[in-house]
Amino acid sequence: MPEEPVRATSADSGDAALLDSYSRAVTAAVERVSPSVVNVEVHQAVRQAGGRARSADPRERRGGGSGFVFTPDGLILTNSHVVHDATRIEVTLADGRRAPAHTIGDDPATDLAVIRLDLHGNEASALQAVPLGDSQQLRPGQMAIAIGNPYGFQSTVTAGVISALGRSLRSYSGRLIEDVIQTDAALNPGNSGGPLVDSRGQVIGVNTATILPAQGICFAIGINTAKFVASRLLRDGRIRRSYIGVSAQTVPIHRRVVRFYSLPQETGVVVLGVEERSPARAAGLREGDVIVALGEKPVAGVDDLHRLLTDAQVGVQCTMTVIRHTERLELAIFPREAL
Repeated sequence: MPEEPVRATSADSGDAALLDSYSRAVTAAVERVSPSVVNVEVHQAVRQAGGRARSADPRERRGGGSGFVFTPDGLILTNSHVVHDATRIEVTLADGRRAPAHTIGDDPATDLAVIRLDLHGNEASALQAVPLGDSQQLRPGQMAIAIGNPYGFQSTVTAGVISALGRSLRSYSGRLIEDVIQTDAALNPGNSGGPLVDSRGQVIGVNTATILPAQGICFAIGINTAKFVASRLLRDGRIRRSYIGVSAQTVPIHRRVVRFYSLPQETGVVVLGVEERSPARAAGLREGDVIVALGEKPVAGVDDLHRLLTDAQVGVQCTMTVIRHTERLELAIFPREAL
């Protein structure tokens, strides 16, 4: 007796439609961004015991990572730890072309760097720049797609979600990178510097690190931080910062407090720790204070605070507005130059 054909249930059809929708979103995002993702190969001179580079040494060290073109004229964002101290950089584009590149500037404190492709004429006209998103608008649980070159495997795609926001991560320079994105989109050596992308194909972060041997705990630097750092590297070649001496993260502010003080934003920066003998300690800042403004500029998140603590603030008194419990305070603070 012949078997009856298996009929798909409505639940099966619904699951298939859901998976198809998810697949279409990932595929569309990858197709939009992957032509801009590059492989970065770096040559670094072997250093002597005294720290001096031996550029002519045949035992030249090689490394690499990923990056992405963010302007049509060949500027690439990547990680500082990928290109730091490079004597020679070679970039492989998504279409297979290889070209030399040079460093515009790198910032170990945020583990970000900008390099420029050495292309000319028609070669440069074929470049495709990625669209950049807004990391301030991210929410835990939304889709996250990582594209890069782990272990040299070109244009590898992994997908997951935004696991958490507002993480702190210590960079290889020893400084804390604040407001880092945590994701479970798998990252491996070689993914460093590649883009973290949302479902619309906009870059929301720069992939930077994993925690080994943990699985599913990976980190990316928010694209808002990357945009600010890139603009300063293009202007000055380095980042000169002022420093107040706190560790902090972005948090929501209670709606009643927002309404009572007519705050222009619903988030601020909560102080998690205050360093001894720091400008913040001298100003009377305490753990648990929520910073909502610096001078006349509102502070909606750690990215805002980083942008405002520029070289122009070094040694200049400014007013920091904080919410302590439910009280609004204005503290006089003298930022110092970060070393």
